[in-house]
Amino acid sequence: MTELPQPERHNPYFALQFKDFRLLLAGKFFANLGEQMVGVAVGWQIYALTHSAFALGMVGLVEVLPVLLLSLPAGHLVDHANRKTIVLVTKALLGLCSLSLGIITVRHLPLVYFYAVLLVMGCCWAYSNPAGGVLVTQTVPENAYSNSAMWSSNSWQLASAIGPALGGFGVALFHGQSQVVYFSDAIMSLFVLMLLSQITERKDAAAHESYDLKSLLAGVQFLRDTPILLSAITLDMFAVLLGGATALLPVYAASILHVGPTGLGWLRAMPSIGASLMAIIIAHLPPFRRAGRTLLIAVAGFGLCTIVFGVSKSYPLSLAMLLLLGALDNVSVVIRSSLLLLRAPDAMRGRVSAVNSIFVGTSNEMGAFESGTAAKLLGPVLSVVVGGIGTIVVVVLCALRFPELVRLTTLEEEAEAFS
Repeated sequence: MTELPQPERHNPYFALQFKDFRLLLAGKFFANLGEQMVGVAVGWQIYALTHSAFALGMVGLVEVLPVLLLSLPAGHLVDHANRKTIVLVTKALLGLCSLSLGIITVRHLPLVYFYAVLLVMGCCWAYSNPAGGVLVTQTVPENAYSNSAMWSSNSWQLASAIGPALGGFGVALFHGQSQVVYFSDAIMSLFVLMLLSQITERKDAAAHESYDLKSLLAGVQFLRDTPILLSAITLDMFAVLLGGATALLPVYAASILHVGPTGLGWLRAMPSIGASLMAIIIAHLPPFRRAGRTLLIAVAGFGLCTIVFGVSKSYPLSLAMLLLLGALDNVSVVIRSSLLLLRAPDAMRGRVSAVNSIFVGTSNEMGAFESGTAAKLLGPVLSVVVGGIGTIVVVVLCALRFPELVRLTTLEEEAEAFS
């Protein structure tokens, strides 16, 4: 049996020594960079056309419906087909979607065409997210999973910091015209495909099961039987669903803080800048000794920062709160991602990752719809504040409902106990 490469003591760069992981990390970085640019352009364009917070919320709903409907079949496919191929096909389709958004914008087509393309993008994400999430296990050995989760999170957050700023700058530079952002993402998708195609082909540890309801729901059953994973995912889902203020950032930029599209780009970037800084700090520190309590405190802090941001009318204070909010959120992301890689069997990782996409990934879009709807009924400020309070309430309820989470020590010890 081949001996796995061993990391140096507290080596924060262990996963980066593997070429395939570097290719995957770079590919996912540029893919996320383009998606974040497009997110800013879409938000600004729709609000400029409609001046409606509800229309912004509809973006989240249109993108989340395919994920809700297709994630379980997608997870099953990921466990029974080539994960690299799934990622390549979906990334290519997403590039075509960005090209379509650009054409729709140039030709001034009705908004329904815009939402139709966003619906197709949601379908692509339903398959891309679980496939991309578990493809990392083909690029690093098992003893590098936690370190790879940290770098994957850092890459995503860095792209989320740079992408919104570039998107906002691109829209502002061309006087509110978003098509340049859409066409740029379409071109960038070609570079992404070139990087991902160079990852070494490896036979997947495919599951050998029939396509039936039991196999389809195997990921759900696994999470039900694993309270640590279920509690971490549940906590993150409700925190993002209730405490997410990013869907209303176009409203804050245009009507409350009065900072324009460039200011919107920086508002969107701040959470990811904070998360990237936190990821670097986490990488250079020893493993969490009380991971469960750390997770609960971080999510409660996330809710508190959301409340302060909601009532702030100061642009610097709003930026600071979003920076801290992102840093605390990244603690949750790293702990949850590490647990998913360490606890799920390889032949079931696609289905477990798909369920995670439903719980957590869709909460971003559902949170956007909830925020837009609540803002229409309560106003943007009260909507954000109530969401932050709800996040803190969820932390208390999760601590009471899942005592296993409170007792969770190091992630490594938890993985050893499971094995």
